[in-house]
Order: sequence, then structure tokens, then C-alpha cells
Amino acid sequence: MKVLVTGHDGYIGHVLVPMLVGRGHEVVGLDSFLYEDCGFGPSELTIPAMRKDVREVTAGDLEGFDAILHLAGISNDPLGDLNREITYDINWRASVRLARLAKEAGVERFVFSSSCSNYGAAGEDFLDETASFNPVTPYAESKVWVERDVAPLADARFTPVFLRSATAYGVSTRLRGDLVVNNLVGYAFTTGEVLIKSDGMPWRPLVHIEDIARAFVAVMEAPAEVVRGEAFNVGRTSENYRVREVADMVAEIVPGARVTYAADASPDARNYRVDCEKIRRLVPAFDPRWTVRRGIEELYAAYRAHGLTAEEFLSGRYIRLRRVRELQEAGRLDEGLHWREAA
Repeated sequence: MKVLVTGHDGYIGHVLVPMLVGRGHEVVGLDSFLYEDCGFGPSELTIPAMRKDVREVTAGDLEGFDAILHLAGISNDPLGDLNREITYDINWRASVRLARLAKEAGVERFVFSSSCSNYGAAGEDFLDETASFNPVTPYAESKVWVERDVAPLADARFTPVFLRSATAYGVSTRLRGDLVVNNLVGYAFTTGEVLIKSDGMPWRPLVHIEDIARAFVAVMEAPAEVVRGEAFNVGRTSENYRVREVADMVAEIVPGARVTYAADASPDARNYRVDCEKIRRLVPAFDPRWTVRRGIEELYAAYRAHGLTAEEFLSGRYIRLRRVRELQEAGRLDEGLHWREAA
């Protein structure tokens, strides 16, 4: 298949693209390249790419593609809170527009990177894909609204699919340090403290970045009639943990590390556990292989091999909000997250 991956230069894209290429697909990227200077080791991404903001895509850009895997967007709650209207503009309006343009251009499959954060403040029960949404941040709201507005586009010629990924972790050559497992291991390795920034009680479903990539490949290659208009929780049902349980695992694996709580640690409204059996039932090609414990071991080994320091780990290289603020303070990025050089 000829595949367009938006946001291909990001955390997930750097794992997904080599997987697609390895399966024989023709892959093209599209990215605004906000994080192109934020590498964690050498990258092997050599695909052709469009340097373009997802808000500026035209139908002509999409012609000839069989599938679009849509990753591009504001990537987490802190960055989403920076300017909620910009978050809605990029994550919601631009995503819905992209899906409509894709259908107009004859693209047959559109796989959207949604999120389990859609469930928001949900309590203790396991949630499947029929559960109600209760988003508590602009980031999560934007994901809910895309699903709502793109699902009606489905027909015999157009197959949208929504992947509600659990919270990601794992090594990527576009590493993010602002994801809970990556962050806890990073603090443990560079400071000796497994620093918890909440009371540690919220539930989180967790999934390795490679398993997220496997889910994208599996639903892209699955029969259209099986996945058309469907939403899937992405992860393993067994991989739901309280934050403090993850912290305890990190302390067991990283030598000399001990669990501590931030001075302003408080309850977190984002609290949800998810059931991930639907995707394994309907798309048996999806075969998740990672556990959080193995992921912690992988991260620790990678941080040690890299010689990661606390200063580097907490810099804009790995913290997305800090990177955006640095670019704005340097005058390179405007308030709307457009490159000034392009203007």
C-alpha cells in the first residue's frame, strides 16, 4: 500500500515508519518538524516527506494514497493546556478536515490516533469501547470530537478507524520524557529518585510504543468490513496499573532508586482502566508483546547506554512543552504554533 503518515517525525512515527517499510509498504511522511532537533540516538528515517503543517494540507497532497495514518497533533495534556483553542484547531478541526479531504481524494483508509484519555475521570471499573466519555482536558476533548465528527464519513469507499491507545512508553529515536513510565525511569536513573507528581493512586492503562505501531499496521491491513468505523482500545487488559505500582517497579529495577513524592503532589482527576479485548478479537493480527516491567528494563538500559543526565532529560529535547516554549521565546514559532521562517 502507499501510506501517508502524518506526524511521522514524532515519538510514535519513528517506530511505526520502519515497521511499515519493513512490511513492504511505500511510505511518505508529513510533518511540521517541531522536534527534528530532539533526537535520542541516530535516526534511520529516510522516507520522502512533506514539510507541512497539518492545518495546511490540500486534497492534492493526498491523491494517490491508499491509507493515511494520522498521528500529527498536540501530543499531551500539558501542551494542550498551553492554548486550548490552538489545541482544538490542530487536534480537532484540522483532523476532521484532513479526513474529509482524504475521502475527497479517494483515500480508502484513515486511521486516527485517538486516546484512552477520552474516558477521563472514570473510576475503578474496566471500560470497553462502549463506555461513556468523560474527558477532563482540551487534549482529550479534541480526540473525542474527532471520533464524533469523522465516524459519519464511513461508507463503502471510506474506512475510518479510531485507535484509542493507552499511555505510551518505550524507547524511540524521538524520545519523550513527559510520559509517565519514561519519566519515572528517567528521574530514577538521573537523580536516584522515582518522583511521583500525583498522589500515585490514579489508574493508567499502559502500552509500549512498538505495540501501538503494531496496532496501526494491523488495522490498516485488516479487511475493511471488519474495522470500518470501529474504535479500539490499544494495549493489554492486564497492563493497567496505579502510578505508584509503576514507581515501585522502577525502584526495583533501577539500582539505588527510591520512590519520592513531589512537594505539591495531589490527586489526579484522570483515572481510568480499560479493557483491550476487542482489538485482539476482531483483528487477530494484532499481537502485543510488551509488559511495563520489560519496558522499564529497556528504558533503563537505553538511558544508561546513552549516558543520560538530569539536565538533558529535563530539557526541551525530551519535554514537548518545554521545546515549544523555547522555540517561541527564540522567536522561531508564533503563538499559533506556526514557524515564523515559513511565514
